[in-house]
Amino acid sequence: MKKLMVALLATMVAGCSGVPTIQQGPDAEVTFDGLVRIDNSRFKDAWIDPDVDLKSYSKILPVRAEFEFRAVKNGAASTTARRSSGTEFWISEENRQKLVDTVSEVFKEELAKSEHFTMTDTAGPDTLIIVGMLHDIVSRVPPEYIGRGEVYLSSVGDATLILEARDSLSGETIYRAVDRRSFERGGDIPVRANTVTTWAEVRRAARSWAVRLREGLDSIHN
Repeated sequence: MKKLMVALLATMVAGCSGVPTIQQGPDAEVTFDGLVRIDNSRFKDAWIDPDVDLKSYSKILPVRAEFEFRAVKNGAASTTARRSSGTEFWISEENRQKLVDTVSEVFKEELAKSEHFTMTDTAGPDTLIIVGMLHDIVSRVPPEYIGRGEVYLSSVGDATLILEARDSLSGETIYRAVDRRSFERGGDIPVRANTVTTWAEVRRAARSWAVRLREGLDSIHN
């Protein structure tokens, strides 16, 4: 079974730094719920249950994602953040909701493109629950009323993605990935901060995550 899991991981979570492998032996990193760390994962950190046959699943049941925003003071030109003064800015309630809607829409679009998994709204023995969480969300874009002239940024924000795949009948988590990402253009090219470019970068980052998830799921049955 472990050989099968390693073969699946080679396509599901392959990174650029080597062949993905599940840690083994007494020094293997095991989470509180029994998942074993994957080395050379596509995501920064990933863990899996090495004894579960992922090929037994053919349906996915998405659940409402969780969004958690970093606590940043709501001020004007003196806006500062707890951890990095002058580089983290408060996000309005309107933009928080837009972020939730945008990321949720992108993931829904990508999961619907799956070639081997169908979407369902009911649990079953062949169904995986996909749980998405976006934590520690912070904006790098200053409010429009701060300063004058154009503002160019290499990153419009940061967030930590947590993805979990759970057996829909038992609720057991069988895969978890964690990835911190900046919403930025490739090559660290500064981008002019405005409504269009900011939301374009958010959608691009969300789609990159969603594509990894969809391709990883489809690779199970290839």
